[in-house]
Amino acid sequence: QVELVDSGGGSVQAGGSLRLSCSASGFPAGRLYCMGWFRQAPGQEREGIASNDRYDRSKYADSMKGRFTISQDAAKNTLYLQMSSLKPEDSAVYYCAARGGGVCDTNQYYPTWGQGTQVTVSS
Repeated sequence: QVELVDSGGGSVQAGGSLRLSCSASGFPAGRLYCMGWFRQAPGQEREGIASNDRYDRSKYADSMKGRFTISQDAAKNTLYLQMSSLKPEDSAVYYCAARGGGVCDTNQYYPTWGQGTQVTVSS
C-alpha cells in the first residue's frame, strides 16, 4: 500500500523560499511513479502545481512556472517542491499525490494523497 507523508511547510516572509518534501513508501523499488504537488487555499479549489514521472520528467501548470521546481530522489523515495520568491497568495495547504502509469500531469486522477503541509507567507 502506497503511503505519502508531506513535510517542510511553515511560515515565511514574502520573497522567501521553502522546500517541501513528500516521503513515499510502498512503491516497488526504483523510481517513484507519477507524483504531483497540489495546493488548496481556504475557500478555493485545489490547484495543480507540477508533476514528475518515473523518468524524472516534469510538467508544470502554466501559472506555476518559474518559481516552483519539482524533483525526486529515487534512492530516498522522496519527492520535493522547491518554492522561491514566495508571495502571500501562495499561502495554502500543499499536498503531494501519486498515481500509476499513463499520462503524468496535474490534470489526471490521483488516488493516493499525503496529509498536507501548511505554507503561510506573510507580507
